[in-house]
Amino acid sequence: MAMSKKTRQYGLTLVELMVAITLGLIVVAGLSALFVNNSRARSEIERVNQQIDNGRYAMQLLTDDLRSAGYFGEFNPKLLASPATKPDPCSIVLSDLKAALPLAIQGYDNGVSAPSCVSDVRTGTDIVVVRRASTCAIGETDCDAAISGAPYFQASTCSIELAATNPANYYALDTDTSKLIALHKNDCTLTTPGTIAPLRQYRTHIYFIANNDKPGDGIPTLKRAELGVAGGVAVFTIVPLVEGIENLQIEYGIDTIATPPATTGNPALFTADPDSVGSCAGTTCIENWRNVVAAKVHVLARNTTQSTGYSDNKTYTLGLLADGTTANTVTPPTGDHYRRHLYKSVVRLNNTAGRNTP
Repeated sequence: MAMSKKTRQYGLTLVELMVAITLGLIVVAGLSALFVNNSRARSEIERVNQQIDNGRYAMQLLTDDLRSAGYFGEFNPKLLASPATKPDPCSIVLSDLKAALPLAIQGYDNGVSAPSCVSDVRTGTDIVVVRRASTCAIGETDCDAAISGAPYFQASTCSIELAATNPANYYALDTDTSKLIALHKNDCTLTTPGTIAPLRQYRTHIYFIANNDKPGDGIPTLKRAELGVAGGVAVFTIVPLVEGIENLQIEYGIDTIATPPATTGNPALFTADPDSVGSCAGTTCIENWRNVVAAKVHVLARNTTQSTGYSDNKTYTLGLLADGTTANTVTPPTGDHYRRHLYKSVVRLNNTAGRNTP
């Protein structure tokens, strides 16, 4: 009878162990590379999505405010005389705020002679000022209550008050709301307390591109200097709006440069600098700003962080320079690793354009 031999396991040999470890390392390396690539791709997608969201949001903020430029309730500022010089948008003096009412918008091409209340302005980027009243009046549903020390605007719709020969009497602007009691609604109920005309907060917004979001972080940011209140006193406060906005350029559509203006409500020309149209000087330049009825807005957005292995070799065209013929181009520095996207929009300034329409 044949005896069967029993086979015994004595473990792995060193060679077998090394082969197993090597195969395991190969599998781990493959999985690690896959994980790293997926993680890198996901991060890049997040960067792109953030860039798109930031660019769209910046464009929306600018275009929405520009559409409301020159809104002062029922009051038409075209009735007022033009200021003798370009107003200081940073002034909080009531007389200066009133003098600036006729200019719903004004700008500073490439940031030249930037207003004093903005800082860290990125070289070669535009600054634009928007003036308007709030579309929400005190006491209306879901509207803010009065803020002590803030400037408020009031426009009369009473025919008796509008019979005055001086248009400056058709409105009131003050930081003390207790003084805004002299103008009334269109029913002209003048007996105390009467039907007082609504009060709307007066707003001045100065948009600009800063070199940094926070000091020294190197992230270009769309910011806005806002006319507000601190300690019960009107002041300008700088508010960061959107990170990664690298450039802002605006071309202004002027209704006409004729004297007297044959206004149509449509732009006769676009220029990056109404202060230089037709070699204008003095009040002629002011009239150019008063006749701005549209704006071409160019916003260049970039990622807030660099993309490994990517180099931006593109050239971006942000409209035309002030001469009206030369393209305003931006070329990133050599070896730049930020992704960018250019956004463009043409905006109608509804209030000024509507007033200019025959």
